[in-house]
Amino acid sequence: MGVEQVQQWEPPTGYSYKINVDAAVFAEINASGFGVVVRNERAEVMASLAAKGPPVQDSEEAKLLACRKALEFAVDAGFMDVVLEGDSLNVMRAISTGKANRSRLGHIYEDIQCLAAGFRSYSVSFVKRSANGVAHALACFAKNVGDELVWLEESPPPAFEPCILTIIVFN
Repeated sequence: MGVEQVQQWEPPTGYSYKINVDAAVFAEINASGFGVVVRNERAEVMASLAAKGPPVQDSEEAKLLACRKALEFAVDAGFMDVVLEGDSLNVMRAISTGKANRSRLGHIYEDIQCLAAGFRSYSVSFVKRSANGVAHALACFAKNVGDELVWLEESPPPAFEPCILTIIVFN
């Protein structure tokens, strides 16, 4: 499986759901933050999440933990046909290979592969940060939440404007 490069946010094809994910590192509070937004083929927000994560050593670890959180969230919410999209080319490429990773983060890659195996259809794509704005806004907002905030079938307040603009463009 390869990793597709997307230059701007585009809705998923068919009846799948696109899961955009991003992470932020909050060194001053010794934590990380995860942002996840799930949208359908009409660019409508189906679910979103802002969650505070553990302290991390670097952005690769934060983005990888965010991807795992995003897939766990998708499983819990019942999405079975998904495209996982993030703005870290190295992380998205490593996830898409499906090969064992022997780095210090190998156990997280393994968790992601196990989660991915549970979907009916699953693919991975890379998108530039400019097209991942909603997930990025949620990851930054996570600094302000206790544990996590979830929105189902509504746009989250910290990312409302970019969500609405995307829906207008694609409808």
